[in-house]
Amino acid sequence: MKEKLIRNREEQVYVLVFDKGDAVMEGLSKFAETHRLAAAQLTGIGGFQDVSLGFFEPDRKGYKAIPVREQVEVLSLTGNIALHQGAPKVHAHVVVGKADGTAHGGHLLEGHVWPTLEIVVTESPRHLQRRTDPETGLPLIRL
Repeated sequence: MKEKLIRNREEQVYVLVFDKGDAVMEGLSKFAETHRLAAAQLTGIGGFQDVSLGFFEPDRKGYKAIPVREQVEVLSLTGNIALHQGAPKVHAHVVVGKADGTAHGGHLLEGHVWPTLEIVVTESPRHLQRRTDPETGLPLIRL
């Protein structure tokens, strides 16, 4: 993965370009930790060679994994980064398109890039905090 700071004012904007085979959530998490991000939004486009989507099941208080084991286009990737227990936590959702035109979407558990993935990360100078919600078990942003 490569990165470049493209704006440096009150907010900072980075462009991340992932290479073939890169694990996206792993890379985003490392980037957030390295840059000590406490509040950011992200958007992206590109492609995956495979991706694991998640659908939250309230009864289990966990995600049902939905594997997509084929090349797909990333039609939309959006998310945020906020602090959870003192460390940056990436939360992202993605919609992917298959060769037949069908789309699948959900929580991004992990994806492996092919041929590239371009993500814009906009960091805020403010901090956002996540707290575990007792009802759902999810780390939700609390303002």
